[in-house]
Amino acid sequence: MTVGGKHVVVRPARQIGGSLRLPGDKSIAHRYAMLAGTADGTSVLRNFASGADCASTLGCMAALGCAVVRDADGTVKVEGRGRGLKEPSGPLDCGNSGSTMRMLAGILAAQPFATEMRGDGSLSRRPMARIIEPLGRMGASIAGEDGGRPPLKVRGGALHGVEHQLTVASAQVKSCLLFAGLLAEGVTAVEEPQRTRDHGELALRAFGAEVTRERNRTTIRGGQPLHAIDAYVPGDISSAAFFLCAAAMLPGSRLVIDGLLLNPTRAAILDVLAGMGATIRMLEVEERHGELVGTVQITGGKLSGARIAGAQTAALIDELPVLGAIAAYTNDGIEVRDARELRVKESDRIAVLATNLRAMGVQIEEFEDGFRMAGKQRPHGAKVDPAGDHRIAMACAVAALGAEGDTTITGADCVGISFPDFFSLLERVAIR
Repeated sequence: MTVGGKHVVVRPARQIGGSLRLPGDKSIAHRYAMLAGTADGTSVLRNFASGADCASTLGCMAALGCAVVRDADGTVKVEGRGRGLKEPSGPLDCGNSGSTMRMLAGILAAQPFATEMRGDGSLSRRPMARIIEPLGRMGASIAGEDGGRPPLKVRGGALHGVEHQLTVASAQVKSCLLFAGLLAEGVTAVEEPQRTRDHGELALRAFGAEVTRERNRTTIRGGQPLHAIDAYVPGDISSAAFFLCAAAMLPGSRLVIDGLLLNPTRAAILDVLAGMGATIRMLEVEERHGELVGTVQITGGKLSGARIAGAQTAALIDELPVLGAIAAYTNDGIEVRDARELRVKESDRIAVLATNLRAMGVQIEEFEDGFRMAGKQRPHGAKVDPAGDHRIAMACAVAALGAEGDTTITGADCVGISFPDFFSLLERVAIR
C-alpha cells in the first residue's frame, strides 16, 4: 500500500492476519463527551475516538465552557458544568459530524441562550427536520435552512416532556430527545419503529440517570443530576467491520481484535458474517459501564451470501457499504433493502458505492432503498473516488484487497473523519 498526498494505492492481499486494538467507538465517545459536559465533576474518558467527528464534539463542548484536555495516549478529560453551559462566543462548528449536531441540539434546546450550529458542505446537506419538530414541541425554537438543513439556529429555554414516535429509526434522534428530556420538566418518551443502538440509554445510566425501556419505548424523567465517570471507550465495531469483512472475504485469514464493543444492538455484523460462513469466536467478554466489551477472533472461508432488510438494515446501517464491497466475492451475492437512510449520509452511499464498484468491473443493481450484487464476480483494480465519504473510501479499500491489480483511491484522506490510522492498520494486517 502506498500513500501519496490524498491518494492511496491498495494492492491485492492473499490473507488478513494478526491482531488489532482499535480506537474508541464513535457513537459512545460522542455521547460520553456531551453528558460529561452536563455532569458534575471531571470525567475521564480513556481510549477516546481518534477521528475528526468526535474532535468536533469536544470542540463544541469546550466552546460551551467545559474545560477539555486531550492526552497523547487517547485519554480525554472533560470538566462538567452541570445543567448550565456557557453561551459560546460564536457559532459552534460541527465539522462533518451529523452526530454532533443532532445530539447536541437536544442539550442546547434547554439552555437559556441562542446558539448557531454549523457544519461543512456535506453536513449542510443533511436533514435535521427530524429533530427540529420534536424539540419545538418541547419548547425550543430551532430554525434551519432549505427544509430544515444546517446551519441550525437554536434558541433554548424551559422545556417540557413530550411523547414522540419516530417515523424513521434513528439512534441519534432518540439520544437527542432523551438528552433534552433529561433537562426538561416532566417525562419524555421516545417510541421507535425498530430497535436502534442503545448507547444513549446506557451512557445516561452510566452518568447516574434512570432510563426505562419497554419494548421499543424509552422513557426518561427530567431533572435528574449527572455525575462524572471514569470510563474506557470500547473499540469501534463499525471501524472493525472493515477488517472483519476483509478477513471473512479472504480464505485462510485469521484476525484477532481486542477490546471490541460487542453491544447486541451493534454486533449484527458478526451475526451476518457468521451466517455467511466465516468462523467467529468470542475469546473474552465483560461489561463496562453497561457496554459489552470483548476479544473477537475471525477466520475467513468460502462465503455464501445474504439478504438484509427491515430491522436488520437499521442495525447494520454503518456496515452496509463494506458488506456491499465484499458481495462480489461471495458465492451467492448480497442484497440490501430498506436502506433509504444511506442516501442522506455523508454522501449518497448507494450511488457512490455503486459507481466505484462498477469502475472495478462489478455488476450491481441499484434500488432507491438499496442494491443487489451477484456473487462469483472478479473485480479488477481501478481508480475510485469516495466523494469525501470516509466509509466509502474504506469499503473500496476492502474491495481492492481481493481485486486483480492495484486500486487507487483518490481523496483517501477523508478517512480522518472517523479513522485516521485506517490505512496503516490495514497494511499491517494484509498478508501478500
